[in-house]
Amino acid sequence: MELILKQDVENLGFKDDIVTVKNGYGRNFLIPQGQAILATVSAKKVLAENLKQRAYKEQKLIDDATSISEALNNLEIKIASKVGSGDKLFGSVNNIDVADALQKEGHSIEKKFINVIGGNVKRLGKYNAVIRLHREVVVDMPFEVVSES
Repeated sequence: MELILKQDVENLGFKDDIVTVKNGYGRNFLIPQGQAILATVSAKKVLAENLKQRAYKEQKLIDDATSISEALNNLEIKIASKVGSGDKLFGSVNNIDVADALQKEGHSIEKKFINVIGGNVKRLGKYNAVIRLHREVVVDMPFEVVSES
């Protein structure tokens, strides 16, 4: 029995995959649970059209993310923080601070897509953050933590 998966099914396939399963598994579990539909000729045509449209939209998202990544590569970010004795910070610098610094530069990126390498920064110096703009577009963003004057 051929089915089109409506969602990811563990050990079987991902959403919009066409899979072949035993009749009982399809009729008694996958279809009643709403995890799959029968892969009729018309359903396959609808699936093909949806995939084609999704690929076009996905390409536009990738192009937008790539243009943002090129703009981010040209930025030099300095984050000012209060400093105690030596080069130790009061508090720490994390993804929220990097997101705020990018916001000041005119790039609105959510903090959940920013990952500061090594976790929270507690000393002055140069560090890197990884910014995920799209699942295929990831930017390595260097930034510097400087003393607040």
